[in-house]
Amino acid sequence: MSRTAATTLPDVARAAGVSTATAARALGGYGSVRADTRQKVQAAAAELGYRANSLARSLITGSTDTIGVVLADIENTFFASALRGIADTAHAEGLEVVLVNSDEDLDNERNAVRVLTEKRVDGLVVCPAEARDISHLRAVIDAGIPLVLLDRRVPRLAADVVGIDNRAAAREATTHLLAAGHTRVGLLTGGDPALAAALHAPGLAGVERLAATTVGTRAAGYRDALLAAGLSVDPELLSAEGFHRADAAAATRRLLQLPDPPTALLTLDSLLSLGALQAVRELGLSCPDDVSIVGFDDAEWALVTSPPLTVVAQPVYDIGAESCRLLLRRMRGNTGRTVRKALPTELIVRGSVGPPPRF
Repeated sequence: MSRTAATTLPDVARAAGVSTATAARALGGYGSVRADTRQKVQAAAAELGYRANSLARSLITGSTDTIGVVLADIENTFFASALRGIADTAHAEGLEVVLVNSDEDLDNERNAVRVLTEKRVDGLVVCPAEARDISHLRAVIDAGIPLVLLDRRVPRLAADVVGIDNRAAAREATTHLLAAGHTRVGLLTGGDPALAAALHAPGLAGVERLAATTVGTRAAGYRDALLAAGLSVDPELLSAEGFHRADAAAATRRLLQLPDPPTALLTLDSLLSLGALQAVRELGLSCPDDVSIVGFDDAEWALVTSPPLTVVAQPVYDIGAESCRLLLRRMRGNTGRTVRKALPTELIVRGSVGPPPRF
């Protein structure tokens, strides 16, 4: 039989001299098929250029061998590295990954989850945008689809979570700035309207209770370090003006042009760090002579800036890989208690922190 673009399973069965049902079992990896028969069917399929109908196979096996991943901002190197960890782990198990970017938008996230579940993915890894409405995530769990949350937890949702101890990491980073002599430390959170409102609470009271975000717990760690040093939280030094680099640049310009500006900045992700460095340069200032900076995430560029950036390094690849491993366990029938796994961080000290400037 000649090879055609429309080779069907019955064509393969005829070429191999077996029934269509046997050919389906041999190519689909289910049921009982003799080794020599499977080899014969696979050889016929290769000769004819047969491509399996994955939808038809999923209806038989109940599995599509795919997992869905919904990330908050793929432009952010944190999520790119986490995705690599997820994909490498999934591919090693013969699974494919379908990615959707929510852009930190709840409606986008809801739509992504709907589309992925309609495509019958075998499980989902989601970085939730917020916890204002989690009905779509509850629906995933109620439907029996395994779900793991990456980086951010959602209260009252029975799902595994993989991330870090954000509060402790931010406390360590802020303490490092305080130890260098800084008493006016600005905080670039990125954030959204809900966070901006929380930042106006006296002394950041209750900020750690902000759900489905790492920002609230990191802000709490910043507050903890200030209070431990006998300093109060100055609301003038807090920023929640958007997650993108341009937002961080604008926020940094505003902070550094205050009558009594911060002498140091803590930035809560790598895009915010880039925006802060951009603004410092645009204002004709230098780091750390005029302002010191510590950022979250050890992006590749952090080592080659001038000066190299002091960072809270997260094991981002491992966070992604571990989230996929937990998902695989759930997909294979593990029904144990939900897991909240915090992987260790490291404060990497480089040249972007110095003593406060003398005016």
